Amino acid sequence: MCGDMATWNSRGLRGSTLEDLINRTNEKYLEHGLALIQKIPTPITPINIDKESRHITLAYFDQKSTVDYIGAVQGIPVCFDAKECAADTFALQNIHEHQVKFMGQFEKQRGIAFFLIYYSHKDVFYYLPYEMLRFFWDRAQEGGRKSFRYDELNPAYVLPKKQGILVPYLDMLQKDLEDRVEWE
Repeated sequence: MCGDMATWNSRGLRGSTLEDLINRTNEKYLEHGLALIQKIPTPITPINIDKESRHITLAYFDQKSTVDYIGAVQGIPVCFDAKECAADTFALQNIHEHQVKFMGQFEKQRGIAFFLIYYSHKDVFYYLPYEMLRFFWDRAQEGGRKSFRYDELNPAYVLPKKQGILVPYLDMLQKDLEDRVEWE
């Protein structure tokens, strides 16, 4: 079985990061003309720069990055962030207020915003629509739980296993779009 066709946690892909898997998925989607999604580089502030090599030797991540990925799927603007979770409880502190605000503004512009969460202990990818995140976020802001449990999630948004696509999120994006039409 070649690397691209392997399930993503097989020997060939062990050690790949969530970002690697999503980047490879995005390359596949681009090759097939399905989507154009770009990874947004995480902004850093350099502290020390080696004068001779001109390499950054010390830097810190700026907290103000918005989302990990942005682009278009069949003419629909899309933005999303990817998170990894090793337990059944996802702490909302892993998501920053400015991200939620950006995603809300993105949605107001008729874009689709979502999170891809990899539950590593279950080997499950989950598509979390912005509306669902917003429910958990608002609940926390109002003094409720500062996290959400896996069993609170809609099981219909678990990503299917698919030959040749490592993180097949377009199927769930389609479901998200169909569910939105029902809301309106």
